[in-house]
Amino acid sequence: MLDCNQFYDCLQKNGIEFFSGVPDSLLKDICACIEERAKHRQHFIAANEGSAIAISAGYHLATGKTGLVYLQNSGLGNAVNPLTSLTDPEVYGIPILLLIGWRGEPGISEPQHKKQGKITLKMLELLGIPFTVLPPDVSETVSIISETCKAMRENHAPYALVVRKGTFASYPKKTRKLSFPLQREEATQLVLEKLPQNAVIVSTTGKISREIFELRELKRQSHAQDFLTVGSMGHCSQIALGIASASPHRSVVCLDGDGSVIMHMGSLGIIGKNGPENFKHIVLNNGAHESVGGQPTVGLDIDLPSISKACGYVEAFTATEKEDVLQKLDLLWKAKGPALLEIRINLEGRQNLGRPTSTPSDNKIAFMNFLNRSQ
Repeated sequence: MLDCNQFYDCLQKNGIEFFSGVPDSLLKDICACIEERAKHRQHFIAANEGSAIAISAGYHLATGKTGLVYLQNSGLGNAVNPLTSLTDPEVYGIPILLLIGWRGEPGISEPQHKKQGKITLKMLELLGIPFTVLPPDVSETVSIISETCKAMRENHAPYALVVRKGTFASYPKKTRKLSFPLQREEATQLVLEKLPQNAVIVSTTGKISREIFELRELKRQSHAQDFLTVGSMGHCSQIALGIASASPHRSVVCLDGDGSVIMHMGSLGIIGKNGPENFKHIVLNNGAHESVGGQPTVGLDIDLPSISKACGYVEAFTATEKEDVLQKLDLLWKAKGPALLEIRINLEGRQNLGRPTSTPSDNKIAFMNFLNRSQ
């Protein structure tokens, strides 16, 4: 395995001193190292991967230096536009070192990453971005980074280092403590207990969807009312918007996370402008990308209810205490939407959290059948 400090030192020796990106669980240890060691304003956790490319491009324009952008391979979709229309040598020719977590690598089962894992290397080939699968050997990596940085600067082009699971050794991250009384799973349980009978849930990727599945299993309840968005981070609110628009007599609940909302925040304006009265948006906000390592978001530094109201939401509330959450949920169900409830929660959940045992296709079929049966 690669020692994170040695990898970071190697980057520094080759002039890579600036970092931006969106965290990934395969990169959580090197991300923790970057977060601890990078200087002030030399590291930006971006809203989405395309934004991270743009931040690094701006840094290059101002300094002539090269930055590193880290991302999960599923984030390549967000990054394709600036990679082809901004950094490509046929356009502006801006060198960027990409550090890409290879989720769903063939042979490693991850349903939401199955397709992306198969096509990751082919996507880089199609984009014309040279790449190397990062070896776990330090001496090989040192040589690769040196050659890569030289080629990037000579060719004025991005280069990718693809990271397999288990490439980086463990790095001790600083733990952040929050003082909110509820854990995410407790808040999720309150939502499920108060859910109107005929309502449906569209939940975001990560631990929120995993917890919904396990809570339903624990109470021996059907999963048919829940669309578990196990991938497509940042898009669950728009999935919910499409459902709400086609099912105007049904409450549609988007159970979201702060990182997901921030990733495509323009979606709030689309929801507000179109104004579906049956759209209920619940954001579980712990100010972190907890599912992939707990790296911070700006979720607790911004006012999501005020932002949603400015975007056209009719009602918006915040709650932290259990009794307040229950009262605000009652207000949310009664409100003419679109309406939003932000529940501020603690970091960390239980360590033995499982994953859905049904396939995404099974989930889709059961969900569509429920919608058709209960019109």
